[in-house]
Amino acid sequence: MAQLTDDCFAFGGPLLSVEDAAALVGERLPVLAGIETVPLTDADGRIAAADVLAGLDLPPFDNSAVDGYAVRFADLAPGRETVLPVRGRLPAGAVPEAALVGASAMRIFTGAPMPPGADTVFMQEDVRREGEAVALPSGLKPGANRRLSGEDVARGSIVIPAGRRLTPPDLALAAATGHARLAVRRRLRVAVFSTGDELAEPGAPLRPGAIHDSNRILLVALLRRLGAEVSDLGILRDDPALLPDRLKAAAAGHDLIVTSGGVSTGEEDHVKAAVEAAGRLVFWRLAIKPGRPVALGLIGDAAFVGLPGNPVAVYVTLLVVVRPLLARLGGALLDPPPSQPARAAFRYAKKAGRREYVRVSLRRGADGVVEAVKFPRDGAGLLSSLTGSDGLAELPEAVTGVEVGNWVEVFRHPLLW
Repeated sequence: MAQLTDDCFAFGGPLLSVEDAAALVGERLPVLAGIETVPLTDADGRIAAADVLAGLDLPPFDNSAVDGYAVRFADLAPGRETVLPVRGRLPAGAVPEAALVGASAMRIFTGAPMPPGADTVFMQEDVRREGEAVALPSGLKPGANRRLSGEDVARGSIVIPAGRRLTPPDLALAAATGHARLAVRRRLRVAVFSTGDELAEPGAPLRPGAIHDSNRILLVALLRRLGAEVSDLGILRDDPALLPDRLKAAAAGHDLIVTSGGVSTGEEDHVKAAVEAAGRLVFWRLAIKPGRPVALGLIGDAAFVGLPGNPVAVYVTLLVVVRPLLARLGGALLDPPPSQPARAAFRYAKKAGRREYVRVSLRRGADGVVEAVKFPRDGAGLLSSLTGSDGLAELPEAVTGVEVGNWVEVFRHPLLW
Protein backbone atom coordinates (compact mmCIF):
# COMPACT_ATOMS: atom_id res chain seq x y z
CA MET A 1 0.00 0.00 0.00
CA ALA A 2 1.27 3.47 -0.84
CA GLN A 3 2.13 5.76 2.06
CA LEU A 4 1.80 9.49 2.54
CA THR A 5 4.97 11.51 2.96
CA ASP A 6 5.71 15.12 3.71
CA ASP A 7 6.46 15.62 0.01
CA CYS A 8 2.83 14.80 -0.74
CA PHE A 9 1.85 17.96 1.12
CA ALA A 10 4.53 20.29 -0.19
CA PHE A 11 2.00 22.77 -1.48
CA GLY A 12 0.10 25.64 -0.04
CA GLY A 13 -0.39 29.35 -0.58
CA PRO A 14 -2.68 32.00 0.77
CA LEU A 15 -5.73 31.09 -1.32
CA LEU A 16 -6.62 28.30 -3.73
CA SER A 17 -9.37 28.00 -6.29
CA VAL A 18 -11.61 24.94 -6.22
CA GLU A 19 -9.97 23.58 -9.38
CA ASP A 20 -6.45 24.13 -8.06
CA ALA A 21 -7.32 22.40 -4.81
CA ALA A 22 -8.73 19.34 -6.58
CA ALA A 23 -5.78 19.25 -8.98
CA LEU A 24 -3.27 19.31 -6.14
CA VAL A 25 -5.03 16.44 -4.41
CA GLY A 26 -5.00 14.43 -7.61
CA GLU A 27 -1.37 15.18 -8.42
CA ARG A 28 0.26 14.91 -4.99
CA LEU A 29 -1.55 12.22 -3.05
CA PRO A 30 -1.10 8.47 -3.58
CA VAL A 31 -3.80 5.81 -3.60
CA LEU A 32 -3.90 4.36 -0.08
CA ALA A 33 -6.59 1.71 -0.43
CA GLY A 34 -5.30 -1.81 -0.99
CA ILE A 35 -6.93 -4.44 -3.20
CA GLU A 36 -9.16 -7.35 -2.30
CA THR A 37 -11.33 -9.74 -4.30
CA VAL A 38 -15.02 -10.04 -3.45
CA PRO A 39 -18.06 -11.87 -4.85
CA LEU A 40 -20.28 -9.86 -7.18
CA THR A 41 -23.01 -9.88 -4.55
CA ASP A 42 -20.70 -7.91 -2.22
CA ALA A 43 -19.26 -5.52 -4.81
CA ASP A 44 -22.02 -2.89 -5.10
CA GLY A 45 -20.63 0.55 -4.33
CA ARG A 46 -17.01 -0.62 -4.28
CA ILE A 47 -14.25 0.81 -6.47
CA ALA A 48 -12.98 -1.40 -9.31
CA ALA A 49 -9.26 -1.93 -8.73
CA ALA A 50 -8.50 -2.96 -12.32
CA ASP A 51 -10.12 -2.91 -15.73
CA VAL A 52 -12.70 -5.68 -16.04
CA LEU A 53 -12.51 -7.43 -19.42
CA ALA A 54 -15.30 -9.37 -21.11
CA GLY A 55 -14.51 -13.08 -20.94
CA LEU A 56 -16.84 -13.81 -23.86
CA ASP A 57 -18.93 -12.16 -26.53
CA LEU A 58 -22.27 -10.84 -25.37
CA PRO A 59 -24.51 -12.31 -26.53
CA PRO A 60 -22.32 -15.39 -27.00
CA PHE A 61 -24.29 -16.56 -30.09
CA ASP A 62 -26.78 -15.16 -32.58
CA ASN A 63 -30.23 -15.40 -31.00
CA SER A 64 -33.81 -14.32 -31.33
CA ALA A 65 -34.94 -11.09 -29.70
CA VAL A 66 -38.63 -12.13 -29.72
CA ASP A 67 -41.01 -15.07 -29.66
CA GLY A 68 -41.91 -15.82 -33.26
CA TYR A 69 -40.69 -17.54 -36.43
CA ALA A 70 -37.16 -17.67 -37.83
CA VAL A 71 -36.76 -17.59 -41.61
CA ARG A 72 -34.29 -16.92 -44.39
CA PHE A 73 -35.05 -13.47 -45.74
CA ALA A 74 -34.28 -14.74 -49.24
CA ASP A 75 -37.28 -17.12 -49.00
CA LEU A 76 -39.76 -14.23 -48.63
CA ALA A 77 -41.80 -13.06 -51.59
CA PRO A 78 -41.05 -9.37 -52.28
CA GLY A 79 -43.95 -7.02 -51.61
CA ARG A 80 -46.54 -9.62 -50.67
CA GLU A 81 -47.50 -12.15 -48.01
CA THR A 82 -45.46 -15.35 -47.87
CA VAL A 83 -46.75 -18.68 -46.56
CA LEU A 84 -44.08 -21.09 -45.34
CA PRO A 85 -44.32 -24.50 -43.70
CA VAL A 86 -43.26 -24.59 -40.05
CA ARG A 87 -40.56 -27.18 -39.43
CA GLY A 88 -39.11 -27.46 -35.94
CA ARG A 89 -39.40 -25.71 -32.61
CA LEU A 90 -36.52 -23.99 -30.78
CA PRO A 91 -36.96 -22.81 -27.16
CA ALA A 92 -34.35 -20.81 -25.20
CA GLY A 93 -31.54 -23.02 -23.94
CA ALA A 94 -31.91 -25.56 -26.74
CA VAL A 95 -29.36 -26.20 -29.49
CA PRO A 96 -30.52 -26.19 -33.14
CA GLU A 97 -30.41 -29.76 -34.41
CA ALA A 98 -30.43 -28.79 -38.08
CA ALA A 99 -30.56 -25.88 -40.48
CA LEU A 100 -33.80 -24.73 -42.03
CA VAL A 101 -34.98 -27.27 -44.59
CA GLY A 102 -35.86 -25.69 -47.92
CA ALA A 103 -38.09 -22.65 -47.87
CA SER A 104 -39.50 -23.00 -44.36
CA ALA A 105 -39.91 -21.29 -40.97
CA MET A 106 -38.97 -22.51 -37.51
CA ARG A 107 -40.88 -21.71 -34.36
CA ILE A 108 -38.44 -19.85 -32.07
CA PHE A 109 -38.52 -18.22 -28.65
CA THR A 110 -36.73 -15.23 -27.12
CA GLY A 111 -33.08 -15.99 -26.41
CA ALA A 112 -32.96 -19.20 -28.45
CA PRO A 113 -30.00 -19.59 -30.84
CA MET A 114 -30.75 -18.80 -34.46
CA PRO A 115 -30.94 -22.00 -36.52
CA PRO A 116 -28.24 -22.24 -39.21
CA GLY A 117 -29.27 -20.36 -42.31
CA ALA A 118 -31.94 -18.24 -40.61
CA ASP A 119 -31.31 -14.50 -40.50
CA THR A 120 -34.68 -12.88 -39.72
CA VAL A 121 -37.40 -13.37 -37.10
CA PHE A 122 -41.07 -12.44 -37.37
CA MET A 123 -42.85 -11.58 -34.13
CA GLN A 124 -45.65 -14.01 -33.34
CA GLU A 125 -48.08 -11.09 -33.02
CA ASP A 126 -47.46 -10.11 -36.66
CA VAL A 127 -48.12 -13.47 -38.35
CA ARG A 128 -51.09 -15.75 -38.97
CA ARG A 129 -50.78 -19.45 -38.24
CA GLU A 130 -52.48 -21.73 -40.76
CA GLY A 131 -52.22 -25.28 -39.45
CA GLU A 132 -48.66 -26.48 -40.12
CA ALA A 133 -47.80 -23.29 -42.00
CA VAL A 134 -47.44 -19.64 -41.14
CA ALA A 135 -48.46 -16.58 -43.17
CA LEU A 136 -45.77 -13.87 -43.02
CA PRO A 137 -46.60 -10.24 -43.93
CA SER A 138 -44.38 -8.20 -46.23
CA GLY A 139 -42.33 -5.20 -45.13
CA LEU A 140 -39.95 -6.73 -42.59
CA LYS A 141 -36.29 -5.80 -43.06
CA PRO A 142 -33.58 -8.43 -43.38
CA GLY A 143 -32.04 -9.28 -40.00
CA ALA A 144 -35.05 -8.01 -38.06
CA ASN A 145 -35.36 -9.26 -34.45
CA ARG A 146 -32.01 -11.06 -34.62
CA ARG A 147 -29.37 -10.33 -31.99
CA LEU A 148 -25.85 -10.88 -33.29
CA SER A 149 -23.10 -12.48 -31.27
CA GLY A 150 -20.98 -9.77 -29.64
CA GLU A 151 -23.27 -6.90 -30.63
CA ASP A 152 -23.56 -5.85 -26.96
CA VAL A 153 -19.98 -6.52 -25.83
CA ALA A 154 -17.04 -7.99 -27.69
CA ARG A 155 -14.83 -10.58 -26.00
CA GLY A 156 -11.73 -8.95 -24.45
CA SER A 157 -13.19 -5.42 -24.37
CA ILE A 158 -13.18 -3.32 -21.19
CA VAL A 159 -16.64 -3.52 -19.65
CA ILE A 160 -15.74 -1.73 -16.38
CA PRO A 161 -12.80 0.71 -16.16
CA ALA A 162 -10.50 0.75 -13.16
CA GLY A 163 -11.59 3.37 -10.65
CA ARG A 164 -15.30 3.14 -11.37
CA ARG A 165 -17.66 2.99 -8.41
CA LEU A 166 -19.58 -0.18 -9.15
CA THR A 167 -23.34 -0.05 -9.67
CA PRO A 168 -25.91 -2.85 -9.97
CA PRO A 169 -25.85 -2.64 -13.82
CA ASP A 170 -22.03 -2.93 -13.70
CA LEU A 171 -22.33 -6.10 -11.63
CA ALA A 172 -24.92 -7.56 -14.00
CA LEU A 173 -22.61 -6.86 -16.95
CA ALA A 174 -19.68 -8.47 -15.15
CA ALA A 175 -21.78 -11.55 -14.46
CA ALA A 176 -23.01 -11.76 -18.04
CA THR A 177 -19.44 -11.62 -19.35
CA GLY A 178 -18.21 -14.49 -17.20
CA HIS A 179 -17.14 -13.01 -13.85
CA ALA A 180 -18.13 -14.26 -10.40
CA ARG A 181 -15.68 -12.12 -8.37
CA LEU A 182 -14.04 -8.73 -8.87
CA ALA A 183 -10.88 -7.05 -7.62
CA VAL A 184 -11.92 -3.95 -5.70
CA ARG A 185 -10.25 -1.32 -3.56
CA ARG A 186 -10.46 -1.78 0.17
CA ARG A 187 -12.88 0.66 1.74
CA LEU A 188 -11.09 3.72 3.09
CA ARG A 189 -11.02 3.87 6.87
CA VAL A 190 -12.06 7.34 8.00
CA ALA A 191 -12.10 8.62 11.58
CA VAL A 192 -14.50 11.46 12.35
CA PHE A 193 -14.23 13.85 15.32
CA SER A 194 -16.04 16.97 16.30
CA THR A 195 -14.19 19.57 18.36
CA GLY A 196 -15.38 22.03 20.96
CA ASP A 197 -16.25 22.30 24.64
CA GLU A 198 -19.65 23.64 23.68
CA LEU A 199 -20.73 20.35 22.09
CA ALA A 200 -23.00 17.74 23.63
CA GLU A 201 -23.96 14.35 22.26
CA PRO A 202 -27.28 14.26 20.36
CA GLY A 203 -30.10 13.58 22.79
CA ALA A 204 -28.09 14.48 25.89
CA PRO A 205 -29.33 17.24 28.24
CA LEU A 206 -27.92 20.63 27.32
CA ARG A 207 -26.15 22.68 29.92
CA PRO A 208 -26.19 26.48 29.49
CA GLY A 209 -24.10 27.52 26.48
CA ALA A 210 -24.01 24.04 24.95
CA ILE A 211 -25.36 22.77 21.63
CA HIS A 212 -25.93 19.28 20.24
CA ASP A 213 -23.22 17.98 17.92
CA SER A 214 -24.81 17.83 14.45
CA ASN A 215 -21.71 18.16 12.26
CA ARG A 216 -20.45 14.72 13.21
CA ILE A 217 -23.79 13.14 12.32
CA LEU A 218 -23.73 14.95 8.97
CA LEU A 219 -20.16 13.89 8.21
CA VAL A 220 -20.59 10.24 9.21
CA ALA A 221 -23.68 9.88 7.01
CA LEU A 222 -22.14 11.61 4.00
CA LEU A 223 -18.86 9.72 4.26
CA ARG A 224 -20.67 6.39 4.43
CA ARG A 225 -22.65 7.33 1.34
CA LEU A 226 -19.29 7.89 -0.33
CA GLY A 227 -18.33 4.31 0.48
CA ALA A 228 -15.99 4.92 3.42
CA GLU A 229 -15.74 2.70 6.49
CA VAL A 230 -16.34 5.35 9.15
CA SER A 231 -15.31 5.33 12.81
CA ASP A 232 -17.28 7.80 14.91
CA LEU A 233 -14.74 8.85 17.54
CA GLY A 234 -16.94 11.35 19.29
CA ILE A 235 -16.11 14.83 20.52
CA LEU A 236 -12.60 16.21 21.02
CA ARG A 237 -12.59 18.68 23.89
CA ASP A 238 -10.62 21.91 23.63
CA ASP A 239 -7.67 20.57 25.62
CA PRO A 240 -4.41 21.36 23.81
CA ALA A 241 -2.52 18.84 25.97
CA LEU A 242 -4.71 15.88 24.96
CA LEU A 243 -5.49 16.63 21.31
CA PRO A 244 -2.15 15.49 19.77
CA ASP A 245 -2.34 12.05 21.39
CA ARG A 246 -5.96 11.61 20.35
CA LEU A 247 -5.06 12.46 16.75
CA LYS A 248 -2.06 10.10 16.75
CA ALA A 249 -4.22 7.27 18.10
CA ALA A 250 -6.80 7.85 15.36
CA ALA A 251 -4.13 7.97 12.65
CA ALA A 252 -2.79 4.55 13.67
CA GLY A 253 -5.86 2.72 12.40
CA HIS A 254 -7.22 4.99 9.67
CA ASP A 255 -6.41 6.37 6.23
CA LEU A 256 -8.03 9.74 6.84
CA ILE A 257 -9.08 11.84 9.83
CA VAL A 258 -11.87 14.39 9.34
CA THR A 259 -12.71 16.95 12.03
CA SER A 260 -15.00 19.95 12.13
CA GLY A 261 -14.31 23.16 14.01
CA GLY A 262 -11.22 24.42 15.79
CA VAL A 263 -8.97 25.02 12.78
CA SER A 264 -9.19 28.80 12.58
CA THR A 265 -6.90 31.27 14.34
CA GLY A 266 -8.92 32.04 17.47
CA GLU A 267 -7.51 31.58 20.95
CA GLU A 268 -9.78 28.57 21.50
CA ASP A 269 -8.97 26.95 18.14
CA HIS A 270 -6.46 24.29 19.20
CA VAL A 271 -6.61 21.82 16.31
CA LYS A 272 -3.94 23.63 14.28
CA ALA A 273 -1.36 23.34 17.05
CA ALA A 274 -2.40 19.76 17.81
CA VAL A 275 -1.87 18.64 14.21
CA GLU A 276 1.48 20.42 14.07
CA ALA A 277 2.48 18.61 17.27
CA ALA A 278 1.25 15.23 16.03
CA GLY A 279 2.38 15.52 12.42
CA ARG A 280 2.48 18.13 9.70
CA LEU A 281 -0.12 20.76 8.86
CA VAL A 282 -0.58 22.86 5.73
CA PHE A 283 -3.35 25.43 5.81
CA TRP A 284 -5.39 25.19 2.69
CA ARG A 285 -7.53 28.28 2.33
CA LEU A 286 -10.10 27.99 -0.42
CA ALA A 287 -11.65 30.86 -2.31
CA ILE A 288 -15.19 29.73 -1.54
CA LYS A 289 -18.24 30.83 0.41
CA PRO A 290 -19.62 29.53 2.71
CA GLY A 291 -16.45 28.28 4.28
CA ARG A 292 -13.31 29.47 5.99
CA PRO A 293 -9.78 28.02 6.14
CA VAL A 294 -9.69 24.27 5.67
CA ALA A 295 -6.73 22.44 7.18
CA LEU A 296 -5.01 19.67 5.25
CA GLY A 297 -2.21 17.70 6.84
CA LEU A 298 -0.47 14.45 7.63
CA ILE A 299 -0.43 12.49 10.89
CA GLY A 300 1.60 9.31 10.67
CA ASP A 301 0.40 7.45 7.55
CA ALA A 302 -3.02 9.11 7.60
CA ALA A 303 -4.20 12.24 5.87
CA PHE A 304 -5.95 14.88 7.95
CA VAL A 305 -8.65 17.36 6.95
CA GLY A 306 -10.05 19.93 9.35
CA LEU A 307 -13.34 21.42 8.17
CA PRO A 308 -15.07 24.61 9.35
CA GLY A 309 -17.45 24.55 12.29
CA ASN A 310 -20.62 25.87 10.66
CA PRO A 311 -22.76 23.02 9.25
CA VAL A 312 -23.41 24.55 5.80
CA ALA A 313 -19.68 25.24 5.45
CA VAL A 314 -19.04 21.61 6.46
CA TYR A 315 -21.43 20.45 3.74
CA VAL A 316 -19.85 22.63 1.05
CA THR A 317 -16.23 21.92 1.95
CA LEU A 318 -16.94 18.21 2.11
CA LEU A 319 -18.15 18.49 -1.49
CA VAL A 320 -15.17 20.59 -2.59
CA VAL A 321 -12.32 19.08 -0.54
CA VAL A 322 -13.17 15.73 1.04
CA ARG A 323 -15.00 14.18 -1.90
CA PRO A 324 -12.06 14.52 -4.33
CA LEU A 325 -9.64 13.59 -1.54
CA LEU A 326 -11.52 10.36 -0.85
CA ALA A 327 -11.63 9.57 -4.55
CA ARG A 328 -7.88 9.98 -4.84
CA LEU A 329 -6.97 8.02 -1.71
CA GLY A 330 -9.46 5.29 -2.62
CA GLY A 331 -8.37 4.87 -6.25
CA ALA A 332 -11.70 6.10 -7.65
CA LEU A 333 -12.41 8.09 -10.77
CA LEU A 334 -13.93 11.43 -9.79
CA ASP A 335 -16.99 12.60 -11.67
CA PRO A 336 -18.62 15.93 -10.83
CA PRO A 337 -21.84 15.67 -8.85
CA PRO A 338 -24.90 15.74 -11.10
CA SER A 339 -26.16 19.24 -11.77
CA GLN A 340 -28.79 20.99 -13.84
CA PRO A 341 -29.19 24.49 -15.26
CA ALA A 342 -31.93 26.69 -13.83
CA ARG A 343 -33.12 30.22 -14.46
CA ALA A 344 -32.47 32.47 -11.49
CA ALA A 345 -35.56 33.91 -9.81
CA PHE A 346 -33.40 36.00 -7.45
CA ARG A 347 -30.81 38.76 -7.40
CA TYR A 348 -27.48 38.29 -5.66
CA ALA A 349 -24.23 40.23 -5.40
CA LYS A 350 -20.85 38.60 -4.80
CA LYS A 351 -17.15 39.36 -4.90
CA ALA A 352 -15.03 38.41 -7.89
CA GLY A 353 -12.32 35.81 -7.33
CA ARG A 354 -14.40 33.68 -4.99
CA ARG A 355 -16.69 30.77 -5.79
CA GLU A 356 -19.98 30.86 -3.92
CA TYR A 357 -22.64 28.26 -3.30
CA VAL A 358 -26.13 29.68 -2.83
CA ARG A 359 -28.88 27.52 -1.36
CA VAL A 360 -31.86 27.39 -3.71
CA SER A 361 -35.14 25.60 -4.29
CA LEU A 362 -36.37 24.64 -7.75
CA ARG A 363 -39.79 25.31 -9.23
CA ARG A 364 -41.48 25.55 -12.61
CA GLY A 365 -41.95 29.08 -13.91
CA ALA A 366 -45.12 30.21 -15.67
CA ASP A 367 -43.51 29.27 -18.99
CA GLY A 368 -42.56 25.80 -17.75
CA VAL A 369 -38.84 26.58 -17.34
CA VAL A 370 -37.12 25.35 -14.15
CA GLU A 371 -36.33 28.31 -11.89
CA ALA A 372 -34.02 28.60 -8.87
CA VAL A 373 -35.42 30.44 -5.85
CA LYS A 374 -32.92 31.56 -3.23
CA PHE A 375 -33.34 30.47 0.39
CA PRO A 376 -34.38 33.65 2.24
CA ARG A 377 -31.44 33.66 4.68
CA ASP A 378 -27.70 33.30 4.16
CA GLY A 379 -26.14 32.14 7.45
CA ALA A 380 -23.62 29.28 7.27
CA GLY A 381 -25.00 27.95 10.55
CA LEU A 382 -28.54 27.41 9.25
CA LEU A 383 -29.15 23.68 9.02
CA SER A 384 -32.72 24.42 7.94
CA SER A 385 -31.31 26.00 4.79
CA LEU A 386 -30.12 22.53 3.72
CA THR A 387 -33.35 20.72 4.53
CA GLY A 388 -35.38 23.64 3.17
CA SER A 389 -33.67 23.82 -0.22
CA ASP A 390 -33.23 21.56 -3.22
CA GLY A 391 -29.56 22.24 -3.85
CA LEU A 392 -26.70 24.68 -4.27
CA ALA A 393 -26.40 27.17 -7.11
CA GLU A 394 -22.72 27.44 -7.98
CA LEU A 395 -21.50 30.95 -8.83
CA PRO A 396 -18.00 30.84 -10.40
CA GLU A 397 -15.14 33.15 -9.49
CA ALA A 398 -15.63 35.53 -12.42
CA VAL A 399 -19.30 36.17 -11.59
CA THR A 400 -19.95 39.36 -9.62
CA GLY A 401 -23.69 39.04 -9.34
CA VAL A 402 -26.85 37.30 -10.43
CA GLU A 403 -29.87 39.02 -11.93
CA VAL A 404 -33.35 37.60 -12.35
CA GLY A 405 -33.36 35.62 -15.57
CA ASN A 406 -29.68 34.67 -15.52
CA TRP A 407 -28.83 30.99 -15.78
CA VAL A 408 -27.13 29.20 -12.89
CA GLU A 409 -25.89 25.65 -12.41
CA VAL A 410 -27.53 23.83 -9.50
CA PHE A 411 -26.11 20.83 -7.65
CA ARG A 412 -29.10 19.06 -6.17
CA HIS A 413 -29.15 17.62 -2.65
CA PRO A 414 -27.77 15.26 -1.73
CA LEU A 415 -24.55 16.24 -3.45
CA LEU A 416 -22.81 12.93 -2.98
CA TRP A 417 -25.03 10.24 -4.40
